[in-house]
Amino acid sequence: MAIKRYGAVQPGAGGQKLPFARAVEADGWLYVSGQVAMENGEVVAGGIVEQAHKAIDNLIAILREADYGLEDIVRVGVWLDDPRDFWSFNKVYISYFGDNPPARACVQSSMMVDCKVEIDCVAYKAR
Repeated sequence: MAIKRYGAVQPGAGGQKLPFARAVEADGWLYVSGQVAMENGEVVAGGIVEQAHKAIDNLIAILREADYGLEDIVRVGVWLDDPRDFWSFNKVYISYFGDNPPARACVQSSMMVDCKVEIDCVAYKAR
């Protein structure tokens, strides 16, 4: 079984190189690291709606780079900084996953960077 790593070409907060792969693929499984609403090494401005869209868009970009799509996601993990953002986040989430959502866990957690949401996923595609 070959393992393919998708590197950290985008900088993290403060422009530092991230010490982990953005995603790792093994035997048809793709594990995507947690994505936040970051662009060019900085968290985008805005509330939960803007940040949720950007975090999910970042996740989708990594999926596409690895030749996967939203339909291949089997599990999503979500961390919210503020539990009051749950319903607003769900509205954004539904706009991407619609009628065929993957399994999901959503918890409230303190974030390591100044953001409102982080999202990761596991996808599968028979190779």
